Amino acid sequence: MEGQDEVSAREQHFHSQVRESTICFLLFAILYIVSYFIIIRYKRKSDEQEDEDAVVNRISLFLSTFTLAVSAGAVLLLPFSIISNEILLAFPQNYYIQWLNGSLIHGLWNLASLFSNLCLFVLMPFAFFFLESEGFAGLKKGIRARILETLVMLLLLALLILGMVWVASALIDSDAASMESLYDLWEFYLPYLYSCISLMGCLLLLLCTPVGLSRMFTVMGQLLVKPAILEDLDEQIYMITLEEEALQRRLHGLSSSVEYNVMELEQELENVKILKTKLERRKKASAWERNLVYPAVMVLLLIETSISVLLVACNILCLLVDETAMPKGTRGPGIGSASLSTFGFVGAALEIILIFYLMVSSVVGFYSLRFFGNFTPKKDDTTMTKIIGNCVSILVLSSALPVMSRTLGITRFDLLGDFGRFNWLGNFYIVLSYNLLFAIMTTLCLIRKFTSAVREELFKALGLHKLHLSDTSRDSETTKPSANGHQKAL
Repeated sequence: MEGQDEVSAREQHFHSQVRESTICFLLFAILYIVSYFIIIRYKRKSDEQEDEDAVVNRISLFLSTFTLAVSAGAVLLLPFSIISNEILLAFPQNYYIQWLNGSLIHGLWNLASLFSNLCLFVLMPFAFFFLESEGFAGLKKGIRARILETLVMLLLLALLILGMVWVASALIDSDAASMESLYDLWEFYLPYLYSCISLMGCLLLLLCTPVGLSRMFTVMGQLLVKPAILEDLDEQIYMITLEEEALQRRLHGLSSSVEYNVMELEQELENVKILKTKLERRKKASAWERNLVYPAVMVLLLIETSISVLLVACNILCLLVDETAMPKGTRGPGIGSASLSTFGFVGAALEIILIFYLMVSSVVGFYSLRFFGNFTPKKDDTTMTKIIGNCVSILVLSSALPVMSRTLGITRFDLLGDFGRFNWLGNFYIVLSYNLLFAIMTTLCLIRKFTSAVREELFKALGLHKLHLSDTSRDSETTKPSANGHQKAL
């Protein structure tokens, strides 16, 4: 009987492993297909040759797609775990959700951590060096020569990074036990290196997310149709049509030798056509779309941002009085044992919405920063080098998203796998400073956003607008082209 029970237990374990592997494969296959179509949408079509470079581009494309799929999986990791916990709590004995268990959730977290390390330290550097390689001098040109050069570059890069980590670790903690552990590559080097990368990703999120939360209002204002208050759209369309015709006549009247004026007029004509398209769209929009959807979306964004700041403020108070509020604190109940939200399923749904909102805001803020302004991908006009850079950036942001969400107190779900083993998560001063900086920066960005019009009027009244003290040129809601082609301040 004991032998039969042991065989039965092994069979059940084997079937559960096969089932979990199949589920993970199907989920990743879906993410990979979606990521492939996203990259193809932005990839430059001129990169498609039928030679050696085409093979290199194709390999780099597959590696970039794999990285983007891993990034999407890291984003969905925490929401999937939260909703799974609530489903298991609501239907503990349901036969159709037996596949959804704690073992699967832990496996997904471990795979996300493993693939994030693989993409960040191996696949993406290989794709970049492989794309830029030409082969060593004196060797026969071809794929093999480029692969050899790429592998050599990867080896040198690995030695450089490991040496920097060794020196940094020795400077921070120079005791004998730490020095001995430095020689353990798998148990110390890689976790310590990934912990540093995670901290950098969280700092990047700390910089991008407050900016993105304020920029979301501008972005949604560009996507939605605004209410036409005290505006005559027919008159504006008529005036912009006259200006378009005048520019076309001037363009046809110039000789091709005046290249600078021709290019300037073509750019101005393109801007006028874009503005005309927007005005026609506003005219065709229905009344409920103009007067209901836009205000509702703006109010929803304001509510979500306010709730995020309020949760961070509550988490700061919890950090001061309760040690379990630390991201690396005591472990809570297992998956499916208890609800981690005070409001049950509704609270879990709110946490998921806020997590996605923070991720979208961080991406918007990332591309809104001046340093990364030229990094924005363009449809059908993005080189593979820029695609690789974007994939690495999104991977760093998405890998740090679960850590940031738990650090800010957006959710109480414990970080599983290697995500919860970062040393800096147990440092009270780092976690508290992170929460304070996020709350202060988000509040300042929102105040700056909603007081920009008042500041502009004050600067004009004081005669300081010529000094360019107010940086609102990037905000499309502050200035916009009027119907006569000039800039009109709102």
